[in-house]
Amino acid sequence: MVALILTLVGGAWGGPKYRVLHAFGQGQDGAGTWGSLLLDKKGNLYGMTTGGGLYGWGTAFELSPESNGKWNESILHSFNRNGKDGYESTANLTFDAAGSLFGTTAYGGSYDAGTVFELSPSSDGWTENVLYSFGSHGNDSFEPYAGVAIDSAGNLYGTSRFSDFEVQPGSNGWKESVIHDFTRRHGDGVYVYAGLMRDSAGTLYGTTEGGGAYNAGTVYELLPTLSGGWKERILYSFCPTGFPCRDGVGPGLGVLATDDAGNLYGTTIAGGDAAGCGGDASCGVLYKLTRGSQGRWTESVLNNFRPGGTGHGPGAGVVRDAAGNLYGTTIYGGSSQCGCGVVFKLAPQKNGTWKYTVLHTFIGYDGAQPDANLTLDSKGNLYGTTATGGAGGYGVAFELTPNSRP
Repeated sequence: MVALILTLVGGAWGGPKYRVLHAFGQGQDGAGTWGSLLLDKKGNLYGMTTGGGLYGWGTAFELSPESNGKWNESILHSFNRNGKDGYESTANLTFDAAGSLFGTTAYGGSYDAGTVFELSPSSDGWTENVLYSFGSHGNDSFEPYAGVAIDSAGNLYGTSRFSDFEVQPGSNGWKESVIHDFTRRHGDGVYVYAGLMRDSAGTLYGTTEGGGAYNAGTVYELLPTLSGGWKERILYSFCPTGFPCRDGVGPGLGVLATDDAGNLYGTTIAGGDAAGCGGDASCGVLYKLTRGSQGRWTESVLNNFRPGGTGHGPGAGVVRDAAGNLYGTTIYGGSSQCGCGVVFKLAPQKNGTWKYTVLHTFIGYDGAQPDANLTLDSKGNLYGTTATGGAGGYGVAFELTPNSRP
């Protein structure tokens, strides 16, 4: 197990600076931000809400910085349960080279099993097009909770509750295919809620909340084959030593992070060596999977989350900067009055230990229960969302500068 140094950061010189960019839930605004923010080259942010909007079934929105330091929100699309539109999206958005946005909804579409959609920009605003409605046949994917990854050819890759899928553009429209069904073999993962990470070789990496050899979740990869198919390989099954599962239980909903060596970083919402997070429940871990020889992977726990002020229950994944620092959030812990979660940093030290620092503690009016990966810009600023809290009670979009100056 990896040793750890723990610090809490206050408001001292050079400390983190936090600000709310937008509070959701006011008027016909969106409500409930469960996904990450997407950043474009101009500094605009894009995201989704599960509710609110013109019809009450969620929105896609843009936040644009203004010269006075404030941010302006624009609703790009209000989802409507009526008709074939999707609704209640917990996903992240993805850009293609032309500037179109792609995402998923968990419900709605022709069969009320979710959709993949495109939002295309024009001089008159944004136009939504449903590319695929899930549930058209018995073995189809359904209820995608995460966003999609995109390759250079414009193919989209995503996850649904029990399968991974690909949606391809063609002359006759878009075609969907299930590239892996997690219900077809013993010991495979189940409950595929997290999104996919795609590397430069085209390999897809993801996690499952349950299943695996010990029914505590997995990390897996999907390798493209020469025949055009995909081959799944379980890289790690959590809890090989049995209760209390010190290596983690239930990988979070966020996308995995990677480094130049191809190692993987993620979180589990439970497991670890610290109990007391709701009865006898353990508090979660931040882990690293190290790529070894002959295709073997080794897991190491970089941080055990604990009850109290440092935060626990990391529901999302982490992002990694060029120096190797990891940033993430917890849903619970932090303030004793609120227990609304924290933003944290985990920094590698020269002696092989990792230093855990709380960068921000949520107290309700500034947001509560962050449950999505953070977004990192080129200057080291972090952008994120909370699912609840804020002035409107339905979450916020925020910016955090880890090393600000007075």
